[in-house]
Amino acid sequence: MIEIKKINSNENDFLKILENHTRKRIKNTSGVKERVENIISEVRNYGDDALLRFSKEFDNFDVSEPKEFEISKKEFSESLPKISKKEFDALSFAKKRIEEFSNHQKSDSWMYSSDGIQLGEKVTPIEKVGIYVPGGLAVYPSSVLMNSVPAKVAGVKEIIMVVPSPGGHVSNLVLAAAHLGGVDRLFKIGGAQAIAALAIGTKTIPKVNMIVGPGNQYVAEAKKELYGEVGIDSFAGPSEILVIADTDANPKWIAADLFSQAEHDELAQAVLISPDQNLLDKVEKIINETISAQKRKEIIKSSLENFGLLIKSKNIMDAIDISNELAPEHLQLSIKNSEDYLDKITNAGAIFLGEYTPEVFGDYCAGSNHVLPTVGTAKFSSPLGVQDFIKRSNIIKCSEKSSKVLAEHASVIANAEGLFSHKESASFRKSKVISDE
Repeated sequence: MIEIKKINSNENDFLKILENHTRKRIKNTSGVKERVENIISEVRNYGDDALLRFSKEFDNFDVSEPKEFEISKKEFSESLPKISKKEFDALSFAKKRIEEFSNHQKSDSWMYSSDGIQLGEKVTPIEKVGIYVPGGLAVYPSSVLMNSVPAKVAGVKEIIMVVPSPGGHVSNLVLAAAHLGGVDRLFKIGGAQAIAALAIGTKTIPKVNMIVGPGNQYVAEAKKELYGEVGIDSFAGPSEILVIADTDANPKWIAADLFSQAEHDELAQAVLISPDQNLLDKVEKIINETISAQKRKEIIKSSLENFGLLIKSKNIMDAIDISNELAPEHLQLSIKNSEDYLDKITNAGAIFLGEYTPEVFGDYCAGSNHVLPTVGTAKFSSPLGVQDFIKRSNIIKCSEKSSKVLAEHASVIANAEGLFSHKESASFRKSKVISDE
């Protein structure tokens, strides 16, 4: 029997109960921080030698030469006939969908003129990007595509991929996805040491300008520590889903949707909100009837018992207000006319409209990116996309006439701020300078 916490939005201290329950997933990472700082220091000081030691310690991958970390592009292509036709077709389909979605996110440089002043933005792709793909016990070819395809669409020149490889093994599915996604170089290394190697650079691992991709708490902490030396996408946390359902929703489908996120790991969170108590009861009943058939039932059970929630709301709008407060990574609207509520949703990583659109489609092949803001960060963060792989440079050009106009106002503001060299620089443009003498 799975005991899932139940709360009612009519309770006086509802928001406090909600906050206390959801914040339980935020773990004390002080021990992780210290360990990661040490790993980064070792990579900074000893480069490849540190990587060799950490590979043996953490991945049971004993490498005699650093060059053994790299998998050649030839091996990428050789992996294709080693996967089934169905797997190849599914990966190719997903790649095409992600590419199509990403192409809609592209933006161009632009310019306009105003009173003799030309202004604009120059859009430039980031030159070299590192992508981290989780590995170890699980295999994530979908993460390879979600990180590499938008980078290629953005125009990134070189993609360097790292992946944990216990015993030195990397799945053919992951290699096939690397081939399809346009990965340029791939290294069999994971954890905080892989992030450090990409950010700092070693003789073997190239230094990159930006690192993207989710990982465990050590990977997340390493990205935090190295942000500034290298750009990053986000500080990813454990996965989560919030489903809002009405009376007509299919309880069997909803139970499966909640399972699909809870099986990620024990820190994942699955939340169901509905104004219909009968539906909430039905879903709970189905969860308990079907949990024993789930292959990852122990993980699901731990996730649901520790962090799952069944919330009775006043109505659908009340449910949306609660969702906006939680800012979920995945928001699934299993309600009639779901698109009518889209304007009311302010905080969510991805929004799935209608019960024929389960979150799992977004994980793999709908086309939208599955690297999303978690643990409430959807209040200020966005999904990974083409925008993350470009830089914008401001462009300004003044004519002689417009320069005099700007000089007049700039010198006044500079004087008010007490920055007198600024004032002098502006004032020189008030009249044409004949000589530098």
